[in-house]
Amino acid sequence: MDLALLRTFVTVHRAGSFTRAAALLGLSQPAVTSQIRTLERQLGRPLFLRQARGVTPTTIGDELAHKAAPHLDALVEITETGLDDESSLRTLHLAGPPEFTAERALPALTELTGEDGQGFALRASFGNAEETLEGLAAGHHDLAICTARPRGALLTASTLCDEEHVLVAAPRWADQIGFKESAENVPAAKRASVLENVPVVEVHESLPFVSRYWASVFDSRPAAPGTVVVPDLRAVLACTIAGAGLAVLPRYLCAVALERGDIVALHEPTVPPLRTYFLVVRTGTLAMPHIARAHEWLLRAAADWC
Repeated sequence: MDLALLRTFVTVHRAGSFTRAAALLGLSQPAVTSQIRTLERQLGRPLFLRQARGVTPTTIGDELAHKAAPHLDALVEITETGLDDESSLRTLHLAGPPEFTAERALPALTELTGEDGQGFALRASFGNAEETLEGLAAGHHDLAICTARPRGALLTASTLCDEEHVLVAAPRWADQIGFKESAENVPAAKRASVLENVPVVEVHESLPFVSRYWASVFDSRPAAPGTVVVPDLRAVLACTIAGAGLAVLPRYLCAVALERGDIVALHEPTVPPLRTYFLVVRTGTLAMPHIARAHEWLLRAAADWC
């Protein structure tokens, strides 16, 4: 069987579209379609069902992808690394959300870089869950950290850790609205009502963190719109310390600022909202030593992050 046909097939399977696969492979869409038809004729079975938007693999298509993809990935690894592995480092491509990847994952993984015979070079890219999983499925990344568990059998996810979210603001806002972290006797409904008068600092106009917190803790929606919107939680923290308004932040990111008193928690619910992170790989790629080592290392490091 022609390996070029298998490579095209796996790319289409991962991309879910002839058009996206063609872009990834640097081919025209007719060329991709022709190669898939050739492979289907050779096998005597259809591999994809054509839909209005993209394609869906048949049972045979899924089975072939799960058998072929890990071996094709291994061949690509060999060509990228070269045959003189003793003198060259493998490269691990990691993707994930910018703040968590920068603050948690990268510092842990840098301990594995170097030329100790088992080390690897490290490359990182940032993106949201959808972008990260698409890039992983397409073969652009080796490991992905995301807050969405992937569907299907092409990607394998392990629970990495839970992230606690905290409602915070600069001390002056706590003074202005009349309660602080220690005011445990203030009912949640009253807190939510008073907090409507405080500006909101968020990462997106849709207020993803604040809305999730309000729904979980106050069983309502936030009334105030975003006053400051910046696409990075580290910038949200800086603006909150500066007094721009309230924010919902991961505890690991704002713990030092809380200890210093730069910000205070406006509410401490009995059961704080959590967000789960998953460590995801393409099924079968844990057979590659550098990916397996990084995967195991992150899982062990995450035990201290909770």
